[in-house]
Amino acid sequence: MAVLPHEGSFSVMYGSLAVPVGSSHRNGYLARPDRAGRFPAVVVIADLDGTSSHEKNLARRLARGGLAALVVDIFDRRSIVGDGLGAYSGLDDGEALRVLDEAHDYLASDDIEWAHPDRLGVLGLDTTGRFALVAAAKRPWPAAVTVVETPLSGDENRRFPVADMLPHVGIPVLGLYGAADALIAGESVDEAQRRNPAGSWLLYDGAGHGFLDAGGPGYDPGAAEDAIARLVEFFLANLPGAVEERLG
Repeated sequence: MAVLPHEGSFSVMYGSLAVPVGSSHRNGYLARPDRAGRFPAVVVIADLDGTSSHEKNLARRLARGGLAALVVDIFDRRSIVGDGLGAYSGLDDGEALRVLDEAHDYLASDDIEWAHPDRLGVLGLDTTGRFALVAAAKRPWPAAVTVVETPLSGDENRRFPVADMLPHVGIPVLGLYGAADALIAGESVDEAQRRNPAGSWLLYDGAGHGFLDAGGPGYDPGAAEDAIARLVEFFLANLPGAVEERLG
């Protein structure tokens, strides 16, 4: 693990990590405060491209705010040929939930001393963010869920369509979208707010698809900085507080 000092409220430790899943593993990445103690933990679901610089940067930004962020690639990359679209369409909802359950079990294991073992946050990015919402509706361990640019329709043929899950998500929800996103209609975000009235579903005026990805063509610095601040504040408010240990 490398250490990133003097940025944000916390120096952070970060590096690639193999997340155990059954008898194998999934590609992952971990960023957490470089301090002793237990911190609120968030499972970040990597998008179709896997654990890229976008997910890694986001994990580090969350860690600078006092969160332990574990990025997990829910796809078995050894079986993927070509782009990730085929893998996404072939990934059963039950299998995706199993991978997320395994990520939770890893963070809750006795070997992990730097994260709270229960009541985790889940952050879903773009297409695979639907699995974050499904986990929030179907699993007992998520305590707060956020999605960024996650399509809210088009999955009607899947086992758990997102639109049907939204009324059953009883934990705090934060959805962040660009109002100028050519791929996701603003009306679908309004409909998500109607179906999930206790959640906060926000549209950034003028921001398009990819507004949060600092390395992408759609990056919107103003929207991105506000979104990251909201993500940190949201998780800190809805997850167990940090318990730091004084050494020496």
